[in-house]
Amino acid sequence: MTATPIHNVPFDQLEIGMEAARTRTLRAEDLFIFASSSGNVNPMHLPDEDGDGDGKPEAVAPGMWVASLISAVLGCDLPGPGTLYHSQTLRFVGRAHAGDTLTVRVRLTAMAPDRLVTFDTWIENETGVRILEGEAQVFAPEKALSFSAGDLPGLTLQRHVHFDRLLAMAEPLPAIPTAVVAPEKPDALAGAILAAEHTLIDPILIGHAERIAEAAAEGGIDLTPYRIVDVRDHRLAAQEAVRMVLAHEAAALMKGHLHTDILLSEVVKRDGGLRKGGRRLSHVFVMDVPGLDYLLMVTDAAINIAPDLATKADIVQNAIDLALALGIEEPRVGVLSAIETVNPAIPSTLDAAALSKMAERGQITGGLVDGPLAMDNAINLGAAATKGIRSLVAGRANILVAPNMESGNMLAKELTFLAHAEAGGVVMGAKCPIILTSRADDDKARLASCAVAALAAEFAARAGG
Repeated sequence: MTATPIHNVPFDQLEIGMEAARTRTLRAEDLFIFASSSGNVNPMHLPDEDGDGDGKPEAVAPGMWVASLISAVLGCDLPGPGTLYHSQTLRFVGRAHAGDTLTVRVRLTAMAPDRLVTFDTWIENETGVRILEGEAQVFAPEKALSFSAGDLPGLTLQRHVHFDRLLAMAEPLPAIPTAVVAPEKPDALAGAILAAEHTLIDPILIGHAERIAEAAAEGGIDLTPYRIVDVRDHRLAAQEAVRMVLAHEAAALMKGHLHTDILLSEVVKRDGGLRKGGRRLSHVFVMDVPGLDYLLMVTDAAINIAPDLATKADIVQNAIDLALALGIEEPRVGVLSAIETVNPAIPSTLDAAALSKMAERGQITGGLVDGPLAMDNAINLGAAATKGIRSLVAGRANILVAPNMESGNMLAKELTFLAHAEAGGVVMGAKCPIILTSRADDDKARLASCAVAALAAEFAARAGG
């Protein structure tokens, strides 16, 4: 944020009775920032926590956060820059909550030698009710000063509220029976069990039974509640998982500790596989990016290396289908390239333009598609306006379609490791969602992937396919 220049009132210009005031709305984000900087994680002060057992979050502003607003008036307005605290008394006569608009007022009541001045201080909410009263003594500045803080560093909270919403959407659904292939390492097994404990999936553990037991012992996991199918070869385990889906014994697949191509080669078999009407499989990353007020999806970053136009059409349709399953009413697909104009020298721009026209003609359904779009004007309205791009997608795309797997993978990893996004995701285009997790995924990402799969399976069941 850019600070407006501020000016002070030096000691020799102060007069008894002078007043100053500032108004500030308390945001939920302020409570997280204060908890992080102060170390005060009392749940009474956190927007998402129930601190007193009444079944709802309190989001009460910490008293010291409220009191700190007084220092802003004294340090920026009256007396202003150059002021230093001597003492402050506080009496809390009310409480502030997230969403309240607070007005801080100070009134000069006394002046003493050594530039020591006294102020009455109080804070009111938007109804005029006082929540804090007190008295401040400060050392007023000796000389007139003007100060500009310039551009203060911005703050981005690393919250993942969109994944919280997905988990809440999936919570009331019955746990989907999921064939977990080769969960023979602690990390692969732990993800499935964690999702089971959150009632997202009902895992069927298919693989080398002794290795699964060893992984469970290493991770301190009790396997008693879970069905184990002892198959000691990874390819045969993948075949058994596919058979279970075809027999309606499982409604999703989950990759454990085996090569992805082994699992998917069984899925895409023409005879006995899980291909859905000739649709190509594609992977969709579902990303919760801090600071972005919607879920962002990136595709394809894991399966199709250099997709042609027909494959890209399936990639787009798969992503739209998943977005609809996640409750996104109007999926907006930005087909990415290096530039936003069609250039025959850049093949991805030709594909992007063709995909846009295919959506217009009903060959791709359920969402809005536009391209080619460069990354900036796909997700930033200002960048789109600067380039003169007018569309319902530019600047607000919630699905990003990469030109190839390499660029998609780099984009997803950059968002994860530079923008602190959480990334879950599934493979779409088969007769059931396929959960691919990474050893680098944390618990929330693993849960989100399973929640996405549960929602996709439930959506497909309601749609009858």
